[in-house]
Amino acid sequence: MNNKMKRLFLAIFLVFLAVLPVFPATPEFWINQMNSIGIASLVVLGLVVLTGVGGLTSFGQAAFVGIGAYATAYLSTSAGYSPWLGLVLAIALTFFVSYILGQITLRLSGHYLPLATIAVCLVFYYLYGNMGFLGRHDGIPGIPPIEIFGFSLLKAKHVYYLIWVLVLFAVWTSKNLLDSRPGRAIRSLKSGAGMAESFGVHTQYYKVVAFVYAGVLAGLAGWLYAHEQRAVSPSTFGINYGIEYLFMAVIGGSASIWGAVFGSALILTMKDKIQDIVPALLNTTANFEMVVFGILMVLILHHAREGLWPILVNFFSRITGRQLAPVREVPQAASALPQRAKPGHGQLILEVNDIRKEFGGLVAVNDISFSIKAGEIMGLIGPNGAGKSTSFNLITGVHSLTSGSVRFMGQEIGSLSSRKIAALGVGRTFQHVQLLPTMSVLENVALGTHLRTNTGIVQSLLHIERDAEAQMLQEAKKQLERVGLGDYIHEQAGNLSLGQQRIVEIARALALDPTLLLLDEPAAGLRYKEKQELAKVLSALRDEGMSILLVEHDMDFVMRLTNHLVVMDFGTKIAEGTPEQVQTNPVVLEAYLGGVDDDLSISVQKDATA
Repeated sequence: MNNKMKRLFLAIFLVFLAVLPVFPATPEFWINQMNSIGIASLVVLGLVVLTGVGGLTSFGQAAFVGIGAYATAYLSTSAGYSPWLGLVLAIALTFFVSYILGQITLRLSGHYLPLATIAVCLVFYYLYGNMGFLGRHDGIPGIPPIEIFGFSLLKAKHVYYLIWVLVLFAVWTSKNLLDSRPGRAIRSLKSGAGMAESFGVHTQYYKVVAFVYAGVLAGLAGWLYAHEQRAVSPSTFGINYGIEYLFMAVIGGSASIWGAVFGSALILTMKDKIQDIVPALLNTTANFEMVVFGILMVLILHHAREGLWPILVNFFSRITGRQLAPVREVPQAASALPQRAKPGHGQLILEVNDIRKEFGGLVAVNDISFSIKAGEIMGLIGPNGAGKSTSFNLITGVHSLTSGSVRFMGQEIGSLSSRKIAALGVGRTFQHVQLLPTMSVLENVALGTHLRTNTGIVQSLLHIERDAEAQMLQEAKKQLERVGLGDYIHEQAGNLSLGQQRIVEIARALALDPTLLLLDEPAAGLRYKEKQELAKVLSALRDEGMSILLVEHDMDFVMRLTNHLVVMDFGTKIAEGTPEQVQTNPVVLEAYLGGVDDDLSISVQKDATA
């Protein structure tokens, strides 16, 4: 959405919010409904960050709403303290509980995490209903209204403004978070956690960040709910409400900030209408809204997996003839990120000594040794299944060594995690492209700068990290222009061709400012001219003193570019030397001409003819 259109739509929405309670013809029911929508929106905003963006499904947000509600209810009724002190307690308790639970449950994966959040919701539901000081199943009545400078927010239209100010603030902070360094890390959790670790992202930490953020927003919603309803009971914090919040997120648009508000409004409005219409149609007093919501959920997941909000955005795009999707502009005036000192030409960079990897009884890498110096491009070649990519993963810490050692810049790194190895200056691409397809090309590359700044969560929430963010985006743009993709910075990465996606991966690796660059089949999918351009980029990097370890099946590309080659077959090194030496090595020719791959023989024949 361009800035002018964004401001127009936001202005219309703000005017609607401001005028609704004071408009004479507005029914009291509408005000109460808008209050409920606002409170639910806070919970769903947290789910957008946690589930829609981070990919961590939670059915337990109603439990955190209950923690916030019961904390302020008990403090303001039994102890007689101000609701504002209740807010502090609600936020503190939900922060603490969500942090502890996050440390435990977020180590689970697959369907175990959703099951764990269901269990959490059930545990807290029964705690609320069986603790005497919380009123058991009768709950806590007589909760005082919130007061601001002596003015009571007892009436629905008065507390309405507080609710929606907090909703708009949460929308702002959520957008700030997702458009920042921590936000890119959270976005990587859903489909690229392993890749993100290779660029220094502490994925477990950011899982907890997303979980705690969602929990705190739910606690804030609970505080508002308690003082708006002036009574709390366990019935409103059960698993059915946890499921309902998730419905709101998915139907509105699980990865859309404004989709959270839209989904909350849609579900709560439909819920009210269904409760009126369906019993009358079926002549029953049974509760059917969950049945209807379940059917709606199935239809949404089948026909609109991104939710309804993106459909509305695309609809208005067609009507107005303007692109309404958000675009990250690159600040022009930004200082350069700090760069690491580069080693002198010819300095020993990487020493691989007898590395071995066994998967059960399979020896994938069998005692391989080689070394790389600064300003050198080494090729690691061999037929499919030779163990080249596994060797890459051993060097970068993705797999642990069975035996052997790896030293980088004189430091033993064989036992380090991929995150720590990246921090030392080892960048890489992957055999199978690992980009975040729904993020822009620019932000995919900006993820590579993660270790070059240290922007915190609070800074990101309040958008006081502008300078650092500008530096990261400027660096990402610079690297994209360096590899010839400067015209694609605002394109979604998933829309690019496979060859272009591989080039984006190289740009992301360069954004790390590496000393050693590991490229796994970078020319795969590229046309001849694109390969020539890539070769120029890699040659320029070599001239700047960067060391490159290259796996590639295009033998013509490898022979013309590399200084040194290591040939593998069935996990074992069978030859090492210059390209000329390797091309005439009879063991190498036997490996390639034995029915696995004939690219090398073709290259040899071409060179012999020349």
